[in-house]
Amino acid sequence: MTETLDADIRLAEALIFASAAPVLPSAILRVLSDFADLDAVMAALAARYQGGGVELVHTTGGWQFRTAPDLAPLLRQVIETPRRLSRVAMETLAIVAYHQPVTRPEIEDIRGATLSQATLDQLLDYGLVEPCGRKEAPGRPTLWGTTRQFLTHFGLANLQQLPRRDDLLLDPQSTLLALREN
Repeated sequence: MTETLDADIRLAEALIFASAAPVLPSAILRVLSDFADLDAVMAALAARYQGGGVELVHTTGGWQFRTAPDLAPLLRQVIETPRRLSRVAMETLAIVAYHQPVTRPEIEDIRGATLSQATLDQLLDYGLVEPCGRKEAPGRPTLWGTTRQFLTHFGLANLQQLPRRDDLLLDPQSTLLALREN
């Protein structure tokens, strides 16, 4: 029995390590032995990495290895990071996240300014937003929503983990601290 559990832990570890995106439980179960206890396998694997330079995290419905949070700032000094989003792109992304599904005119109305196609294209290129249908209105404008990549990029398991809008408006410092704790 222990040999089977050890083999299952190694299989799950290899699968998650080889994947660039979070691995869904259903994919992990496909490589495990019959009647494997997924929770036990993942708990043992997480315990194996606890306190190390890499940790196993559950995000966007799947599992992924990530750099330990206390080491990330040190690595940013030597590893090139992708360009940051512009202020307009971040505003647009926040509007989409909190109001989705939302149309471009609705985004512009909330922002109080026009939205360039380049900004929307950048968010599309980064895989942070995607079209998610058309609104039943004249012209049938495209509805926009966030993607699984958005959740992964911001370390969220689901949209319910977004800070409440009220918290963002009241005390930005405590909101930042709360996000770091999650």
